[in-house]
Amino acid sequence: MEKQTEQDASSGSMSRANKSMQRIVGFVGLALLVAVPIILLKQWGVGKAEIQTAVEQMGVWAPLGLFGLRFTSVVIPALPGTAYSVLAGGLLGFGKGLAVVCVSDFLSCALSFWLAKRFGRRLVSRLVGDRFMSKVDSFSERHLERNFFLMTAFLMTGFFDFVAYGIGLAKAPWQKFLPALVLSIGLSNPPIVALGSGLLAQGKLLLVFALLGVFALALLTGWLQRKQGLADG
Repeated sequence: MEKQTEQDASSGSMSRANKSMQRIVGFVGLALLVAVPIILLKQWGVGKAEIQTAVEQMGVWAPLGLFGLRFTSVVIPALPGTAYSVLAGGLLGFGKGLAVVCVSDFLSCALSFWLAKRFGRRLVSRLVGDRFMSKVDSFSERHLERNFFLMTAFLMTGFFDFVAYGIGLAKAPWQKFLPALVLSIGLSNPPIVALGSGLLAQGKLLLVFALLGVFALALLTGWLQRKQGLADG
């Protein structure tokens, strides 16, 4: 019995280590995804002024295009979304990029919440796919709406799209969901958008702020994942 317990503990430790390694690999992959194009642009002599000129020539299509990409990546969580926030900061600048991402996140998360609340699990499973439905169910079963802090904290993580669906399936009231959503968007989006803007503009203070914010969000995500893992155990 003791030997079996030790094996289970060892297996659990290996599972947590694997998940930690996956998060590290994902973060490195995202960093490369953002850094490589910027390095290439600088090698080709393309700077911030040239990119801003190109974006201005695109007119309203640049922010609308980024809005659509970010919106779709939230409603269909299988698509990558964080890279679009970084890209919005790099192409549109911090202020305009943040506005586009925040509006997109608010509308898409509100839509996800409404779809789950109105049509239930069957429609949600079609949107997110069977592969990711377990994540939605895990957030739904926790009834995060009972704890405003936890609901806001989970909405601040990279799982916020699944969280919006999960809270909707739990039939949470709009009066609890919307304030948490607005607060989470206001706290979590600025560092990500600033990362893209700071990398391109070479603004040291903005870049430092962005990196500290991203690090804080990573710590929050790790803490919540450990808390969720302990609860599952």
